[in-house]
Amino acid sequence: VGGATRMPMVQRKIVELLGKEPTKGINPDECVAVGAAIQGAILTGEHKDIILVDVTPLSLGIETLGGVFTKIIDRNTAIPVSKSQIFSTASDNQPQVEIHVLQGERAMAADNVTLGKFFLDGIPPAPRGVPQIEVTFDIDVNGILNVRAKDKGTSREQHVTIQSSRLTEAEIEKMRRAAEENMESDRKKKELVDARNEADSLIYSTEKMLMDLGEKVTDTERATIQGEIEEVRSALAGEDPGEIRKVCGKLTKSLHEMSSRLYGQDAGQPGAGPEKPAENADGETVDAEFEENGKS
Repeated sequence: VGGATRMPMVQRKIVELLGKEPTKGINPDECVAVGAAIQGAILTGEHKDIILVDVTPLSLGIETLGGVFTKIIDRNTAIPVSKSQIFSTASDNQPQVEIHVLQGERAMAADNVTLGKFFLDGIPPAPRGVPQIEVTFDIDVNGILNVRAKDKGTSREQHVTIQSSRLTEAEIEKMRRAAEENMESDRKKKELVDARNEADSLIYSTEKMLMDLGEKVTDTERATIQGEIEEVRSALAGEDPGEIRKVCGKLTKSLHEMSSRLYGQDAGQPGAGPEKPAENADGETVDAEFEENGKS
């Protein structure tokens, strides 16, 4: 920004690079100084009837299971802003998680810009999906990003401060265009990763269920379900999300049939009836909540 933007050659280059005509209704020699003066007055409390809104030029988030870019703060969000999401571990007894902070609009982490990385360690041994890792993105009025990861079970915490992404306006616009141009291919990549993540989770929960139920599962049911688990594993080696979901559906159907038999068997036993709702120490009914967490 400045007087040089009045030069015809500069204006032609802007059109070539960005594909848009430059705005000419603002005095380029004064706009930055005027904006800074207004913001300074707002911050010191001298002007309360003016609101100067700055926004995030690109989405901000982290890399999650399968290399997916999970957005925490969306593009064009007004700052200052603070947003949090809960994630969990991807494997049993995972002692640490890596927080890979990214900026961009693409579905996969590898296609976005890395802003920073840090580790949260000291996570107590636990089955996958059990630890609760709260990731908070906080952007202050100066545009400084603070990312914090906290293990809600131990209160152990790590953070990183990012001053600037150092991206130019032209680079930001290029990334936006790339996201639009690759929308369909990105959708297919994410669809495959989502199908694989769901299948992996289904295998894990099914094997745990078979172990927990033990002899309550008949030999025929166990053989059928284990065979279908192997079918899901074979599909995971391929690149067809439709096939992965098909074999997952087949396995899920077998699990439903087994569950129907088990619950039907219990309901038919003498004295069996509806279970009394869980109560707390005061005798009040407690509603349990179940939430599926992202994998970090």
